[in-house]
Amino acid sequence: MIDLWYKNAVIYCLDVDSFFDSDGDGVGDFRGLADHLDHIEALGATCIWLLPFYPSPNRDNGYDISDYYGVDPRYGTLGEFVDFMQAAKDRGLKVIVDLVVNHSSIDHPWFQASRADPNGKYGDWYVWSKEKPANAEEGVVFPGVQKSTWTYDRKRGEYYFHRFYEHQADLNIANPAVREEIERIMGFWLALGVSGFRIDAAPFILEDLEKVKGMDPHAYLAELQQFLSWREAEAMLLAEANITMDQADEFFGSGDRLHVIFNFPLNQKLFLAFARGDATPVAGFLKNLPQIPMIGQWATFLRNHDEIDLGRLEPAEKAEVFAAFGPDKSMQLYERGLRRRLAPMLGGDERRIAMGFSLMLSLPGTPVIWYGDEIGMGENLDLKERDSVRLPMQWNGRGHGGFSSADPKNWVRVPQADGPFTHRFVNAETQRTQPASLFSTIQKLIRVRRGCREIGWSEAEVLDAGDPAVLMLRAEWKGGTVLTLHNLAERPVTVDIGDAIGADAQAHDLLKDGGELRPDADGRCLLRLPAYGYEWLRLTHRTDR
Repeated sequence: MIDLWYKNAVIYCLDVDSFFDSDGDGVGDFRGLADHLDHIEALGATCIWLLPFYPSPNRDNGYDISDYYGVDPRYGTLGEFVDFMQAAKDRGLKVIVDLVVNHSSIDHPWFQASRADPNGKYGDWYVWSKEKPANAEEGVVFPGVQKSTWTYDRKRGEYYFHRFYEHQADLNIANPAVREEIERIMGFWLALGVSGFRIDAAPFILEDLEKVKGMDPHAYLAELQQFLSWREAEAMLLAEANITMDQADEFFGSGDRLHVIFNFPLNQKLFLAFARGDATPVAGFLKNLPQIPMIGQWATFLRNHDEIDLGRLEPAEKAEVFAAFGPDKSMQLYERGLRRRLAPMLGGDERRIAMGFSLMLSLPGTPVIWYGDEIGMGENLDLKERDSVRLPMQWNGRGHGGFSSADPKNWVRVPQADGPFTHRFVNAETQRTQPASLFSTIQKLIRVRRGCREIGWSEAEVLDAGDPAVLMLRAEWKGGTVLTLHNLAERPVTVDIGDAIGADAQAHDLLKDGGELRPDADGRCLLRLPAYGYEWLRLTHRTDR
């Protein structure tokens, strides 16, 4: 039987260039990452997601790839990548990598060949037009930064399409030779031991296929899964697909397309709920979550490497979130999102940060953690666009924080110079030795979550907590039942969980060893949640009857 390991995984996402610099050049590398896997292992994560590490001009943090079969020399060699993979395997950590094939860098030899010879081997590998389309200014991904999706190339004398920046030309996925090359890329990295891929910009990959006569664009996802299963049966596809819930069937199929999809709409409801101190937006969304195939899964997250995209909220709702977490224009991005880290958005309040993590871990799906959030790192809003949340990891409180021996002005990104979120106050070394630290709290929550397989495998049932500030969820799977409660308000709340437990059951507190709750003779069982409090309870049948 195939192991659907991702159903109960905890994924830790990182940028190699920001994790640890082993050779003093100011840029993180695979040797430094391999030497610091103990931090990820100690946290309790089970899988590492690597952002792009391939050779690149690096105009978009490596998402502008110039060679799909190598490692950027700044990060090391292909041999050092293999050493890292072995080190991860030795610790029981799986690794997934970014598959960025919607576009390549215009510096890629394929694009250079395509612009030089329209009739050559690579002439049709990109999307070209002799005339600039009338809608060239529509559909830009980065409003305020990107002006068009079509740019004129003087050498070829035609316009090329780029859904993203003009230095990232879209590959022509409608060309069978391009699709064959994508499989070759996947096969290469699978042969080096990766356990799957995070597909960048998945919906945009399918756009070109709409012009292939008789082809359902979403059927291409089944082709990718079929190839993946043939090469490595237990590998998975995790897609960046900001879709609405009525599109879920198209992307999951009958279990033959994508394995995991980021639940972007849920993330937006989370921040709306945080802003209001009211769980209603999340509860309402979860009640209408569509059924997905058994092998399918949602990915839940609080923060990632991009902006927090609020584009699917109503204008008034988006304004609420902006007012709460990004009131200054410098904190906002692309007219739709926030470019801030989690901890400063939540005011550095560790109660609230921990509650947020606990809530995310309790939601139906596979949790994904952005590096540094487990210790409460901050941001640097002086950096451009999304660089603000991609600061070097803060390892200790000495010197410049332990990321690199180089002068910080030569680091891959400049850290915060001062304030409560600098390495002097927020660092991994200190927190790993303090039992009450944010790291230790999240470490314990992850340990409890990994023991509650019901959450990863079942649908969440939303229960009435009697107070809109509280989200109460029940997860049931193979005879096991887990009850979680989260208070999003800055006030204590008392909840009667008697009905949720039932007359013939009792609840064991998973966060406080030995704690036990059971309804009284009237069927009531009162539970007090402090401000931003939370509880994880396992329900078992009573043995005293």
